[in-house]
Amino acid sequence: MKRRHFLLALMASPLGRQALAVDFAPVLAGRTLRFPADHGAHPDFRTEWWYATGWLRLPDGSPLGFQTTFFRVRTGVGEGNPSAFAPRQLVLAHAAVADPRLGRLRHGERSARVGFGHAGCAEGNTAVWVGDWRFALEGGAYRAEVKADDFAYRLTLRPDGPPLLNGAAGFSRKGPDPRQASYYYSRPRLAVSGSVSLDGREQTVAGSAWLDHEWSSELLPEGAQGWDWVGINLDDGGALMAFRMRGKDGRALWAAATLQAGGGAAQVLAPEAVAFEPVRQWRSPRTGIAYPVAWRLRVGGRAFALEPLIDDQELDSRASTGAVYWEGAVRLLEAGRERGRGYLEMTGYGDRIRVGQAEPGRAWDGLVAAVMHAAG
Repeated sequence: MKRRHFLLALMASPLGRQALAVDFAPVLAGRTLRFPADHGAHPDFRTEWWYATGWLRLPDGSPLGFQTTFFRVRTGVGEGNPSAFAPRQLVLAHAAVADPRLGRLRHGERSARVGFGHAGCAEGNTAVWVGDWRFALEGGAYRAEVKADDFAYRLTLRPDGPPLLNGAAGFSRKGPDPRQASYYYSRPRLAVSGSVSLDGREQTVAGSAWLDHEWSSELLPEGAQGWDWVGINLDDGGALMAFRMRGKDGRALWAAATLQAGGGAAQVLAPEAVAFEPVRQWRSPRTGIAYPVAWRLRVGGRAFALEPLIDDQELDSRASTGAVYWEGAVRLLEAGRERGRGYLEMTGYGDRIRVGQAEPGRAWDGLVAAVMHAAG
C-alpha cells in the first residue's frame, strides 16, 4: 500500500505529468506469480516495494517493533536520455524502531537513483540496497541491514512456508475498477534473529515478522484520501492481512482481506466482509494530526480489536516521499484475549494531498534533485 506516497507527489509535478506518457507495464488478472523470479524487481512497472515489519524481544523480554521498507520507483523521467545520470529508477528506504521506553519511533531514511554503486535492485531474486542499507534473500532467508543516526540493526528473517498470495492468486484489486490493482504477496510468520543497536548499545533480539512485496503501475482510486492496512501473525500459526481504501468522508471505497488458519488454506474475503471501525484517537504533538490508533476489525464472521504497542508511532517522511503517516506495532485481540501481533499502517489522516496540489512539483522535483545530489 505504501506506493501511493510517491504517486501523489509524482502526479502533482511537471515531471509527473511527463511520466504520464511513459508506457508502464500493466497489472493483469490471470498472471501466475512465479518464484523465485517474482521475489526480484520488476523495473517495467511504475513502483514496487519490499516491506518487512515485526515484533522483537530484547534479552530482558522487553518488546520492540521494527520496520524495513525499500521502494523502487520508475520515474518516467529521462528514459530517452542515454546519460547514466538520468534518474530513470530510484530506490528509497525507510527504517524505524518502535521503542516503548522512548515512547515514539526512531526513524531513518535514504534515497538515491539507481547506478554508480549508490543504489540498486536485482531482478530474479530479492536484493535491493541504498548505500550500506540492504535487504536481500540469501540462502533461504532475508537479511536486513540498517544503520541510522540513533539505531541500527542486522536481522535475519527466515520463512516457514511458501508465499501467501493476496487477492485472486496475487492479483490484488484496490478499487471497483479492475485496472486499480497490484501484484501482491506476503511472507507471514518470519522467524527473526539478530541484533539491534539503540544509542550505541548493541543487544541480541529474536521475534517474528511479516513481509509484503507488491508492484503496480496504477494510481489511487478516484476520491481516495488514504488507506488503513494490517498484517498480523496469529498465535495459532495463521495470518491475517486486511485493508480498506478510504474516502475523504472516512467511509470505505474498497476493502479486502486474506485470512489463513494455522496449517490451513487461505481464505480471500470480499469487500463487504471487511470492516474497520475506529475506537480511540491519538493526536500528534508535532503535526497536530489525529490518528485512530485503536480499532475494531471485522473479517468475515470474526470480530477483532487492534491495540497499539505505543500511541506515538507517527512516521514523518517529508524528506523523501512528502508524506506523514502512522505505522506501528499492534496487538490483535479476539474476545478480549490476545490472538496475534503485527503492524498497522494508516495514511491520509493529514493534509498530504492538499499540500502536494498547493505546491506543484515541489515534493517530487525536490526528491529527484536530492537523490541526484546524493549520487554525486
